[in-house]
Amino acid sequence: MTDFRIETKCIQSGYEPGNGEPRVLPIYQSTTFRYTSSEQMGRLFDLEESGYFYTRLQNPTNDAVAAKICDLEGGAAAMLTSSGQAASFYSIMNLAQAGDHIICSSALYGGTYNLYAHTLKKMGVEATFVDPDCTEEELNNAFRENTKAVFGETIANPALVVLDLEKFAAAAHKHGVPFIVDNTFATPINCRPIEWGADIVIHSTTKYMDGHASCVGGAIVDSGNFDWEAHKEKFPGLTTPDETYHGIVYTQKFGKLAYITKATAQLMRDLGSIQSPQNAFLLNLGLETLHLRMARHCENALAVAEYLKNHEKVAWVSCPSLPGDKYYDLAQKYMPGGSCGVITFGLKGGRAAAVEMMDKLKLVAIVTHVADARSCVLHPASHTHRQMNEQELMEAGVQPDLIRFSVGIENINDIIADVRQALL
Repeated sequence: MTDFRIETKCIQSGYEPGNGEPRVLPIYQSTTFRYTSSEQMGRLFDLEESGYFYTRLQNPTNDAVAAKICDLEGGAAAMLTSSGQAASFYSIMNLAQAGDHIICSSALYGGTYNLYAHTLKKMGVEATFVDPDCTEEELNNAFRENTKAVFGETIANPALVVLDLEKFAAAAHKHGVPFIVDNTFATPINCRPIEWGADIVIHSTTKYMDGHASCVGGAIVDSGNFDWEAHKEKFPGLTTPDETYHGIVYTQKFGKLAYITKATAQLMRDLGSIQSPQNAFLLNLGLETLHLRMARHCENALAVAEYLKNHEKVAWVSCPSLPGDKYYDLAQKYMPGGSCGVITFGLKGGRAAAVEMMDKLKLVAIVTHVADARSCVLHPASHTHRQMNEQELMEAGVQPDLIRFSVGIENINDIIADVRQALL
């Protein structure tokens, strides 16, 4: 639906019912699909024909929602996964294997950091973490002959570092590898990384896209812009025969669909991190109001940040859309309409004061979640980033006193009133 604006795409993209068909996207709650011809089933298994035969690989509900997310991001192809973590894992392992190397911004969600720093290392893939504010020279020096990708978050969770997308994209392309961006916090409503040079965009759809804390999920979108054949020696999985499918070469057979086809046909086949059709249906409902919710999230977050900035008990506040913030200029460049609904702050009383304040909140809940309709808080050093040591915490931009405040879409006066009484 390239001729429509993004607000219309949130509602209309992905599913177009035919005459007499359901107006609302149906839930295809079936593990398998019937065929009358054994020969046709064989062609499906050989990737010679497109169709559905087992939900672990493809499902009509999932494909419709993936198509909508693809359209929102301006990509060529997309797939859903069972979680954001699965999307992070697949996005790298679709390109890398034992003996390979990746470069990551050090300002990452704690789960992603652990996945790349420790779990992938056990699989033989090594990660180098660079300061997101590093110079071009420092970034270029991190590359090796076996580097296969560069990874970063549009807005880091929870450090709220805004990544200089053009800088990281330029370095990746200079060295012949794709730039992968986690766009969970900004969403395509506020930032479309592909327009700034990203090759692959991933999401934890659990967050703003679902928006109601109802279902866990992830998504991977391929721009179709990276020329795998031009760097074929780096990506043999895409550019040389796959013997598990009778020697097909993904880039030659599927063109711009090569990356997502391989991720589906290989990784989903073997690892099975599929999103359930029921969850995809709920995700689609969330996507229909994404453009409305993001505007309110951003408006409310900025108002809370302004309130906290002037409070005598608050030591510091981080909000990329707040004038004077370290990342304000980058936020204005990449997401001038608003960044996200998450802010962070610290209290002058330090960690103890942070815990006391959080425990006094009434409307705002302490939950292990972020980026949904309800306001919530978390102390990352004690919760989501608990497995990281002090040095890793600092590299990720997670100070010991940092409170992550996911500002919801309730009435702003009620939110601020709850914060005010908790700070008394």
